[in-house]
Amino acid sequence: MKLKLPLVTFLYVLFFLGCSTEEPVNNFVSKPPSLVYTDTVSDIVVDTKNNVVNTDTVSDNSVNNKSNIVYVPQSLNNLILTDNNVIAHRGAWKKRNLPQNSIASLMEAIRSKYYGAEFDIILTADDSLVVSHDLEYNKLDIQKSKYTDLINLNLSNGEKLPTLREYILAGKQNNTTTKLFCELKNYSLPQERRILFVQNTLLTVEKLKAHQLMVYISFDYNIMKQIRAIDPFANIEYLSGNITPEQLKADKISGIDYNISVYKNNPEWIINAKKNNVTLNVWTVNQDVEMKWAIDNKFDFVTTDEPELFLSKK
Repeated sequence: MKLKLPLVTFLYVLFFLGCSTEEPVNNFVSKPPSLVYTDTVSDIVVDTKNNVVNTDTVSDNSVNNKSNIVYVPQSLNNLILTDNNVIAHRGAWKKRNLPQNSIASLMEAIRSKYYGAEFDIILTADDSLVVSHDLEYNKLDIQKSKYTDLINLNLSNGEKLPTLREYILAGKQNNTTTKLFCELKNYSLPQERRILFVQNTLLTVEKLKAHQLMVYISFDYNIMKQIRAIDPFANIEYLSGNITPEQLKADKISGIDYNISVYKNNPEWIINAKKNNVTLNVWTVNQDVEMKWAIDNKFDFVTTDEPELFLSKK
């Protein structure tokens, strides 16, 4: 009996530890995961083991994991924002026939002093973050390709495919008006790749000290929850159109960012979002009648391919 008791205790401990490592409901990471590092750009991180702030090195690519390091969001500084509520969808590209999601279309949005420039990012096979809406670029699957393979052909204006780092650096130049609405595109990433996607995105923003510029958006609710778990200060808006404003507030999601058809089918959500202090964004509003409807319903933000046209209606 004396021999059996320690054995039973040991097995019980193993069982308990095994249960405690299971993935939480909805694949939601409930606490900040460790950051991932390689070797290029200086950043500020926190060593949780020794409880000190260190300078370490990070890059857009990530292969090594330092288990004591966690992401620490810094306080937000307010921009001097413009007085309009227009978000240029994939940048201000249409009027000047610029490539969508290009740095040129971002700079045009900043020059025009729009409230926001929306853009999309995808995680490559070598863990880089590139700015693209479509999964394929030059007939290459971005999620299965290395970054060096994706830049053999330029965009139509001669730019190479931008990285998130390059896009943010451009967005910080002489910009006191325009937020960056960063959509994280998840094209059926496995769970561990999705987690890495979010980690690398927030790490890039952290090292560039661009918190005050960023608004994170996604169709993936797990991504929204993971961002909130890591960064309590992040401004995040959900895109899919299948969750009520009340539930978004309960989950600490900052904004409701749905297609115009969703609001027309659920007009009470507009009222309830305002009651619950959940910001209202609507996409993609391009027609005269849609613009008038959005103005009449007093949306906080309007995402459009026609920002100049929208402003002419106000």
